[in-house]
Amino acid sequence: MSLALPISGRRAAAALATTALLLPLAACGSGDDSEKSSTAVQSGKAATGADLTVLAAASLTDVFRTAGAAYEKAHPGTEITFSFAGSQELAAQVDQGAPADALVTADTKTMDALGGETGTPTVIARNRLVIATGEGNPRDVRGLKDLADSDLKVVLAAPEVPVGRYSQKILDAQKITVKPVSQEPNVRAVLSKVELGEADAGLVYKTDAATATDKVDAIEIPDAQNAIAAYPAATLKTSENPAAAEAFVKWLSSPEARKIFKDADFQQP
Repeated sequence: MSLALPISGRRAAAALATTALLLPLAACGSGDDSEKSSTAVQSGKAATGADLTVLAAASLTDVFRTAGAAYEKAHPGTEITFSFAGSQELAAQVDQGAPADALVTADTKTMDALGGETGTPTVIARNRLVIATGEGNPRDVRGLKDLADSDLKVVLAAPEVPVGRYSQKILDAQKITVKPVSQEPNVRAVLSKVELGEADAGLVYKTDAATATDKVDAIEIPDAQNAIAAYPAATLKTSENPAAAEAFVKWLSSPEARKIFKDADFQQP
């Protein structure tokens, strides 16, 4: 799977605009949150050789790599670039006119706020929160109430980020006050703080904690205290390849894609 995509004509100029928007966002995230990965995709409706750009929530980084590889194997022809960041950052890019073909966010609120800029969204997967701690849980964190300990360094996502809103929602519901040492721009940045030992604990999606089992422990949060994240996917009305974009978004709800999400610990829609 190649990492560079040839784009010509109008898309070349558009790609430069996207790069200018994404570079500062990449500095905010951690690891691969803003990384672009390429895969070839095609469907019966898609025009051969179409180039697609899919903006996706940072928490989808790993599962979309797997999904992209599967789509490439089954439907060679169209090239797609995944660009990962916090959902609020992706929405800002859409508002600013960044060239893209489809969008997948980590909540319906962010998607719905884009109004007439997208096609009809479809929820393709769901997620839940866990408490991420250092490997071996050295501070013996057992539940949400422990996060209120003033001696515990807790990191959360910023309130404008979907996982940050979910985190605050469950803390408020339990009447727990947490004073985070930092508020991060996306869930991968929260996870990174815990991985690096810069925080004792953080609230992340279960699927993100599962990508770092050699560095963090995941403390389950009971259903009655938890929140469920929904991932809507939609085409963008500014897409230059609407048929190819629609085909890919539709595929994300296929049995093959749902198995990939399930294997990555996402919940079914």
